[in-house]
Amino acid sequence: MIRALIVDDEAPARSELAYLLSRHRDVEVVGEAERVDEALELVGELALDVVFLDIELPEASGLQAAPFVRERRDPPAVVFVTAHAGYAVEAFAVEAFDYLLKPVEPERLARVLERLRERSAEAAVPLERIPVVAAGGTELLDVADVHFVQADGDYSRVHTYDRVLLCTSSLRELEEQLPAGRFLRIHRSYLVNVAKVAAIRRGSPEGLRLQLADGARTELDVARRQARAVRARLTA
Repeated sequence: MIRALIVDDEAPARSELAYLLSRHRDVEVVGEAERVDEALELVGELALDVVFLDIELPEASGLQAAPFVRERRDPPAVVFVTAHAGYAVEAFAVEAFDYLLKPVEPERLARVLERLRERSAEAAVPLERIPVVAAGGTELLDVADVHFVQADGDYSRVHTYDRVLLCTSSLRELEEQLPAGRFLRIHRSYLVNVAKVAAIRRGSPEGLRLQLADGARTELDVARRQARAVRARLTA
């Protein structure tokens, strides 16, 4: 699964690219942002394989943002998406993975995704069991038993049907290692097992809330910036 972030200050442009990406079954748009500060915050929170980054953005440009994206320990690929061909030299100077011109051509996008698949194929095999602290020792918990994971500073709390267990890995580290097709980041603090979502409810006027199938029927709010991606994933 290729996990993508779309950064563009124009909503129609984000929607069009999200639609084109949705035509590829192994691509998941996990977040969207309008400005560089929002984008960098999501890059710090989410496990990503690629950032589709517009160049002309309010307050700061995509070219200025790219070096900060690459500061991550395991940085996602940066694909610039712009209406201006004149930025190509500058884009590759900041080590862009690729460069797409608007309007994005489906065939050109498909070639970029194929290269990303080759890049992702070199990644580590996803975790099937999570080491957690239990009864004074370490227990290997099957990922199928996980309902959701909650951030707890540099650690995380793993919630099963009726237990809460400490994991010494951070939420982002777990997101990078767990099977992307089975787990979904809904908030800076929560990673959810898609198979354990019992219902989707409306939270705030613009937000979503997920009800899980655990013993407590836990309800978790979806971050506004991830709401559309979460809805698309769960209602597909």
